[in-house]
Amino acid sequence: MSDDIPDGTEDVVGVLTERIETRFGMGMDQLRAAVALKPTANPDATEVVKWHGLLVDSQAVLDRAEDDLLAALETQPGEVDDPTMDLAQRVNAAVTARDGRALVVRWLLDPDAPGKKDLAAERLARLNRGVRKGPAVPTSAPRRPAVAPASVSRAGRGVL
Repeated sequence: MSDDIPDGTEDVVGVLTERIETRFGMGMDQLRAAVALKPTANPDATEVVKWHGLLVDSQAVLDRAEDDLLAALETQPGEVDDPTMDLAQRVNAAVTARDGRALVVRWLLDPDAPGKKDLAAERLARLNRGVRKGPAVPTSAPRRPAVAPASVSRAGRGVL
């Protein structure tokens, strides 16, 4: 997959939304509805819809943070004060969160992404298919016999 996710002011969410719609052959609203109806039918679609939702949420947080920062900067006559610097840090944190989620969506959409075709990925896929019916470790204490077995001496010493 190429690195054509835009930087800066371009619409990261829009580009990734288009990629998702192309990959699954339907609009995001349809895909969300299909996943809501049958979440286990296509685990890839379910995961992409989940992370796309998180991406959209983080973009909304970023938009609000940028608006708040711009409003504060418009009222600053000279040097930037501490509350405005805090708003700038909020914008930076929101960009980081949005970009991280965009990277996850991008990774989910790339069938050749690192970690998807190696041995560990195959093992994880087998585990996720429900091979196990119970917990991986015992969840209750083992049953103990009511009386000690005859071969164990009372002093705790065994025959060697």
